[in-house]
Amino acid sequence: MTTHAHTPALVSSWLLPGYDTVARLGGAVPMYWRLLAQAGIGPRDRVLEIGCGTGNVLLRAKEAVPTATVRGVDPDPEAISTARRKAAEAGVELELHVGVAEDLPLDDGSVDRVPSSLMLHHVAADARAAALREAHRVLAPGGSLHLVDLDHDPRTGGRMHGVTRVLSLLARLDPAHRRSRRGGHGDHGGHGHGHGHGHDAPPVPELLAAAGFIDAAVVGPGSTRMGPVTYYRAER
Repeated sequence: MTTHAHTPALVSSWLLPGYDTVARLGGAVPMYWRLLAQAGIGPRDRVLEIGCGTGNVLLRAKEAVPTATVRGVDPDPEAISTARRKAAEAGVELELHVGVAEDLPLDDGSVDRVPSSLMLHHVAADARAAALREAHRVLAPGGSLHLVDLDHDPRTGGRMHGVTRVLSLLARLDPAHRRSRRGGHGDHGGHGHGHGHGHDAPPVPELLAAAGFIDAAVVGPGSTRMGPVTYYRAER
């Protein structure tokens, strides 16, 4: 179990609502819906979001497919607490766990769909392969992984455009980033902006294939009012 340094209540109470506000105003909500549409969740599917934060994707998954079993894992107990409160207010049932991507608290083959939004760049470069292997482990045969993450254009040497810097602010407000800054999930390998991406890191489809996935591919680019993102998918 990862340990977490104490965060003053005043800081926590500002950052968590701040993340949801920036996500909404910055155009992340359509990104969440596109990710879920890509995942193609069925009425009996078991869904796990890795790095669920305050539950924005999970709540929409449950709204779209009420009969699906929806779970989330995040290393920040404050984010999980907020997600539980939001689920209670919405009157929906979510199964939420405090845990890290590299050591998921689920059994082998226990889920059918794994969506994940703006999570992968938070994982340290030397831990990313382990995190994707864990996603592969918990997926049942025939299941699939669906990622959307910040777009670092290799044509610019990995540097972010001005609008993408604002998208990075959303990621910084993400509870996962706050937790990693406190040392709870490892550092980010010295890559720019405190994230695990570096322009010398292997492409995401290569990482997915190395983790055991098949048909790992870029689905396509996406845009928000804050900048570009990229969607990926892979099959178990």
